[in-house]
Amino acid sequence: MHAAGETPEGIRSILVSHEHTDHVWGLAQLAEEWKATVYITEATYTGLQRSAGVQPVQGEPGLLAGLKSGATGRCELPRVEYFRAGHRFSIGDIEIQPFSIPHDALDPVAFTFRAQGLKAGIVTDLGYLPGMVKQHVRECDCLVLESNHDLDMLKVGPYPWFLKQRLMSRLGHLSNHSVAEFLAEDFDGFGRHLVLAHLSENNNHPEIARMTALEALERRGQAFAGELSVAPRRTPLATIQL
Repeated sequence: MHAAGETPEGIRSILVSHEHTDHVWGLAQLAEEWKATVYITEATYTGLQRSAGVQPVQGEPGLLAGLKSGATGRCELPRVEYFRAGHRFSIGDIEIQPFSIPHDALDPVAFTFRAQGLKAGIVTDLGYLPGMVKQHVRECDCLVLESNHDLDMLKVGPYPWFLKQRLMSRLGHLSNHSVAEFLAEDFDGFGRHLVLAHLSENNNHPEIARMTALEALERRGQAFAGELSVAPRRTPLATIQL
């Protein structure tokens, strides 16, 4: 956040998409430190409480392993607001639309945001793109979309077979190929910015994801006039101005 010119001390609200550890690890401590309200579905909060003190599997943060020594067993958030998929709500002047996505979590959601006549979407951690998700991401001025793995790299990569099956399943993560199909056939090309995100460190490469997406965009009947970016894993993109 400092590299992007922001400070975490200014955070007042935290949105939670699902309970996997790569999305909620340290949530209770940060919410308390920042005095922030956590917006979460009731089912996700229940799952988060059940998995408190559980550590991620090495190399695959979305999976949980055995109890961490000294764990207290429950995760209590200081300030919680529940939302439900399909029901809009607002934080300040931002209207938020959460919607269900197919992923191996209890109640996973993605989000679109509207403010000042602009729309942005953040859609990661889903095994495929159902029609309803495609509808929600239409007319996004900025769309952040998962492009998690390259199928060939995953198949020959170091992960055990059960993890490969999970990632490739309809409740897993979007492959470069799945994203390419969407961009070539269903993407409306409305936005000024398209950001590929949540890339696997072991089963993808930024340039493979970029080239696969560019080739798909070229197959569209209408040219995409926006900017395609690939989010790096450890450094922020330049600030996107809408």
